[in-house]
Amino acid sequence: MAKKNKPQKLKARLPRGFVDRLPSDIRAAEDMIAKIKAVYEHYGFDPIETPAFEYTDCLGKFLPDTDRPNAGVFSVQDDDEQWMSLRYDLTAPLARHVAEHINEIQLPFRSYRAGYVFRNEKPGPGRFRQFMQFDADSVGAPGVQTDAEMCMMMADTMEALGIERGDYVIRVNNRKVLDGVMETIGLGAEEHAKTRLTVLRAIDKLDKFGPEGVKLLLCEGRKDESGDFTKGAGLSNEHADWVLGYMAGTQDMDNEGQRELEVMRSIFETCGYGEDQIKIDPSVVRGLEYYTGPVYEAELTFDVTNEKGEVVQFGSVGGGGRYDGLVKRFVGRDVPATGFSIGVSRLMSALKNLGKLGEDPILAPVLVTVMDGDVTSLGHYQKMVMDLRNAGIRAEMYQGNWKKFGNQLKYADKRGCPLAIIQGSDEREQGIIQIKDLEEGKRLSAEIEDNQTWRESRPAQVEVPQADLVAKVAEILAAQAKDRQSQS
Repeated sequence: MAKKNKPQKLKARLPRGFVDRLPSDIRAAEDMIAKIKAVYEHYGFDPIETPAFEYTDCLGKFLPDTDRPNAGVFSVQDDDEQWMSLRYDLTAPLARHVAEHINEIQLPFRSYRAGYVFRNEKPGPGRFRQFMQFDADSVGAPGVQTDAEMCMMMADTMEALGIERGDYVIRVNNRKVLDGVMETIGLGAEEHAKTRLTVLRAIDKLDKFGPEGVKLLLCEGRKDESGDFTKGAGLSNEHADWVLGYMAGTQDMDNEGQRELEVMRSIFETCGYGEDQIKIDPSVVRGLEYYTGPVYEAELTFDVTNEKGEVVQFGSVGGGGRYDGLVKRFVGRDVPATGFSIGVSRLMSALKNLGKLGEDPILAPVLVTVMDGDVTSLGHYQKMVMDLRNAGIRAEMYQGNWKKFGNQLKYADKRGCPLAIIQGSDEREQGIIQIKDLEEGKRLSAEIEDNQTWRESRPAQVEVPQADLVAKVAEILAAQAKDRQSQS
């Protein structure tokens, strides 16, 4: 008789570029987001939420690094043959939302949003296809005082998270200034768009490569340590030196963008923000092509060790700028807007490096064990759980195979439960309950050398009247908390 082929087990596997989040990560992110929200609310911003999917044409040509409508994003075709894509940022969906409700929305429209965004790009170390962003935007406010306020809100957010002055700086520039630079070196015409982009990318590398490395990228190109060659913008030495002079502050640029930066500088000074918090920096570029005015970046300046073992500055954790043309695509008229985005995962990594991440452990629940499985007994155990919960104590009843009591205590140990509540039929008849202090039990067990002594001593276990259950549990939990605090 032929052997039947066993069905193949499905291999459990996580898609590349995605991660599972554990309770500690989720709670730390929620704690951080709550602090950011508090700053935004204080500034008068309100929350909104847009869906993860948008019609692909509503995302427009402003896709990461490309003009192709489906590249860089995850897309599906709906049953009406319209293409939808997972959002790649939170700004394009906001523009769609404002345009769709332009007659109902009160302008200026000040909002914040937190949510996951998705990039259909090759994943790598620290480069994910799904990650969380936290944005704040003001739509319908044309003056640069709004951009200045955004920068001040970014600074206040850093400090609300415990990042001290000297460990962060908000760096500010203006795309209009950069446009003036391009015109000065003969790249103002649309036919030079590709070269302009190469120049901007070179400017953006100042912190990484220094003036000499940037000059190579502005001229013929640069070969890195591995031998890989990056083609440059092809500027003459004279034009490259002019760009470097602008970045160093030795070349004057008198245009609208520079005057806007001076207004912003004056607002910062008037409101008490020094250059150790917010500073004008000609090297700030920002990558997305839809920026039309001031651009800004939140940079953390403390040192960390990278994957190559090199000591480097942590770098950017967020940024943004003015994008006056994004809503216009829908409504056909100017709707000025400005905003910034924080990379939640990257900021969490920064706070962890600084020891500022909210890592207060959530206490595992008190475990009510099950000694008898009849309906009446199960009702009694569940009532104990409800009494504890009603007193604000985190608690659960064991839901596994109750007949193997040892497994219940193993579960409590692996779960990190502080206490186990034990009551068999004999104890119920007597109106008593056993409370086992599992934290104290672990400590005492190290001092007990044999099983007989263990059984006789029943370490860290107390007997109380059932009516005193909640009060005694609260008392023991308070004592445990005090012990943990004294040991920290």
